[in-house]
Amino acid sequence: MRILGVDPGSRMTGYGIVEHVNGRLVHVDHGAIKTGVGTFPHRLVDVQENLSRLIQAHVPNAMVVEEAFYARNVQSALKLGHVRGVVLLTAALHKIEVYEYSPMEIKKALTGYGSAEKEQLRYMVCALLQLDRVFSLDASDALAAAICHAHAGQFHKCIQNEKIKIN
Repeated sequence: MRILGVDPGSRMTGYGIVEHVNGRLVHVDHGAIKTGVGTFPHRLVDVQENLSRLIQAHVPNAMVVEEAFYARNVQSALKLGHVRGVVLLTAALHKIEVYEYSPMEIKKALTGYGSAEKEQLRYMVCALLQLDRVFSLDASDALAAAICHAHAGQFHKCIQNEKIKIN
């Protein structure tokens, strides 16, 4: 299964792609979609077009997006909501199943601690995917979301196997 994690942002949207192969996670790609300096609607188009290209190039089976959170700055929260909407729409247009996890769920899945710092999360992403280079926090958060989903999928598969054995 190939999983695309997305960390929406109005100026930079992180992405990370992992593949679950023979019981282990393999890093496929990561980076950030940097939007231009145009108006906000034009930046939304940048996100949509670049995300569509990524989907066409890597053909993921699932997309994971961090759930919306409450922010102190209402304007920032609204802009983030618009970007999330574009990300969700792009997934729907490509007929990709979308899964959402809270920031706390993602942090807990990777570090065991729901309030972990972003640097701790990046460290665990590098360790789990055997990456030695440092990359942006946006890409790290997106990879973390994809890893969280891969782990959740394995957990549910184990439960299903146990139910089959019991019955």
